[in-house]
Amino acid sequence: MYAIVKIAGQQFKVEKSQRVYVHRLEANEGSDVEFDNVLLMEKDGKVQVGTPLIDGAKVAATVINHLKGDKVLVFKKKRRKGYQKLNGHRQYLTQILIQGILGKGETLKASDKITYKLPTKPVVEGEATEEVEVKAAPVKKAAKKKPAAKKKIAAKKKAAKKVAKKK
Repeated sequence: MYAIVKIAGQQFKVEKSQRVYVHRLEANEGSDVEFDNVLLMEKDGKVQVGTPLIDGAKVAATVINHLKGDKVLVFKKKRRKGYQKLNGHRQYLTQILIQGILGKGETLKASDKITYKLPTKPVVEGEATEEVEVKAAPVKKAAKKKPAAKKKIAAKKKAAKKVAKKK
């Protein structure tokens, strides 16, 4: 059993117990959401196509977590003009777990609901779990640079000494 559903402006082919990344939804983590924009539904070999939507059909899902996608680099350049620009972009996403595909008049039973826990970082024995204060290392000061005018004068003096030695 699968369905094609429109979520946040995109179409997804979904099945029960599938995890899907969609554009950021305005729902809290752990909350249940329903999508009623079902375009196509297949059940027991029978395909039902909506015109444009199937009346009464819904897809029930649970919000697992909100996250950011991978970084995409956008590079623009105009050749021979000295113009180039590099931008990075990370899309805000929501990970959802499909609980079930419901036909007209169907409801999701509490016993059919799938539970999902996010993986947590395992705690290693002996590792400090309390917050530890870290002191910053002393900052070294950069060496003073001579002003450009003094550098030029020093270079001219050296060149004059070389010329004097040759004579």
